[in-house]
Amino acid sequence: METERTDRKGATAVAVRHETELYAPVRAFFEARGYEVKSEVLHCDLVAVRRNGDGGEETVIVELKRTFNLELLLQGIERQRLSAQVVLAVERNRKKSGAVNQRFGDLAELCRRLGLGLMTVTFFRTKAPLVEWIAEPGEPLLRGMRRKRRERLMAEFAARSGDYNVGGSTQRKLVTAYREQALRCAWALAAEGGEAPPRRVRERAGCARAGEILRDNHYGWFEHPAKGVYRLAEEGRKALREYADILKAWAPDAAEFALAAGTVPDAEAASGAKTAPAAVPRPADA
Repeated sequence: METERTDRKGATAVAVRHETELYAPVRAFFEARGYEVKSEVLHCDLVAVRRNGDGGEETVIVELKRTFNLELLLQGIERQRLSAQVVLAVERNRKKSGAVNQRFGDLAELCRRLGLGLMTVTFFRTKAPLVEWIAEPGEPLLRGMRRKRRERLMAEFAARSGDYNVGGSTQRKLVTAYREQALRCAWALAAEGGEAPPRRVRERAGCARAGEILRDNHYGWFEHPAKGVYRLAEEGRKALREYADILKAWAPDAAEFALAAGTVPDAEAASGAKTAPAAVPRPADA
């Protein structure tokens, strides 16, 4: 069954069943621009040649696929050994499964980086197919360095005191610089017996943003029972247990670590080992 969609002008678009259906509209596109076109020349899907007035000629090789994939990309790179102008042509249809088939801006930039061209073909039930240039061979990149995002990247890197995440992991939320500082504030509250003013939390945690973090309470870890006092909520104790591996780096003393992790009910339970635990190393403020 053909897949259908409606474009902005009301024309119904349909999905093709075979990649050979892309050949005729792409051929017509190049012939309208003065190229002589032939198919399946030494395994190239389409070869278009246009002779110039000075006796030279321009050769374009086109590889056709219903879907943009790695095989098509590798074919295009291989064809660059035969011609400097290589174009990848794919069907464009919103009903196609897979997010990559809708990210034509990203695909075009990828092709530009590789020196390839990219065009799409949209088929309609009641009108001729639409062929669109997305990127021409040898076209310069449109996207440059995003300097502000790079600055944010480097600031985030510098603000983290260690490598507490595993690349590709989805088992727990990422330990960002902000989450790490919030954990330090929760740790400091636990080490203070569960309640403390922002000043004590800031000093013990070594976090200049402690007051702001306690006030904003983005993760629901803190309570504000009275003016000038914050309390560690049950969600905060759960977070300390969840991120216990990180706490070990901040609280090497076993009793203090047990208190912060929530396995000791109050500060007096840990007082026999250490009555005034030292402040953690000061992190770089985000």
